[in-house]
Amino acid sequence: MTLRLQMLGTGGAFAKKYYNNNGFIYADDFTLLIDCGITAPLSLHQLGKPALEEIDAILVTHIHGDHVGGLEELVFRMKYGAGRKPVLYIAEQLITPLWENTLKGGLGQDGISSLEDAFEVRPLTEGNACSLSPNLSVEIIRTPHIPGKASYSLYINDEIFYSADKVFQPELLTHLVKDRNCRKILHEVQLTGAGEVHTTLEELLSLPPEIRSKIMLMHYGDEMEDYIGRTAEMEFLRQHEIYDL
Repeated sequence: MTLRLQMLGTGGAFAKKYYNNNGFIYADDFTLLIDCGITAPLSLHQLGKPALEEIDAILVTHIHGDHVGGLEELVFRMKYGAGRKPVLYIAEQLITPLWENTLKGGLGQDGISSLEDAFEVRPLTEGNACSLSPNLSVEIIRTPHIPGKASYSLYINDEIFYSADKVFQPELLTHLVKDRNCRKILHEVQLTGAGEVHTTLEELLSLPPEIRSKIMLMHYGDEMEDYIGRTAEMEFLRQHEIYDL
């Protein structure tokens, strides 16, 4: 069974042209939305998916606005449109911060007083692959991003690595490829500047060719077009295009 990927956006937190780095994983008739940032509702509208019913579940990697800023609208539209709560897969460590620090102010009304009132919350724990559907499983891997704040990358179907925002971890990528048979890496990239909380293109270019050839780049800036042909074996993911994984 081939998974398919369609990115709602491929840009970094400050990208305007490419929207926030959020995407769909399609596994037969199951649709998972990975992150739901500020630009996600507009991108869904442009894709002709305004009803939201076809989204079976959402998975949140961390609680920055470009990854969760569209959740308030999604919850209200599901509540008053479809009459149901969205299914939310989320690391246990993110449940309280997502509600208390991000969603409480806007969603705290009309019978919603907790994350569980807004979503069907399905907690995820590190080291345990969770079956979301018969053909889709996800394992969360905590990866460093902002000091003191939890962020989780994903290992999908025990063969595809989906990077959250993170600093460079060559040892993790090498381990996944050599010891866990990873065949595809969807990795964030910062094209310019120092990568204090992100992975830079220069760092990814330092990887051996056998690992670079598995990487597709996402979460880039609006200057991406200037870097075409400068990424060695790595290719850029494109907004709204559908990829077989």
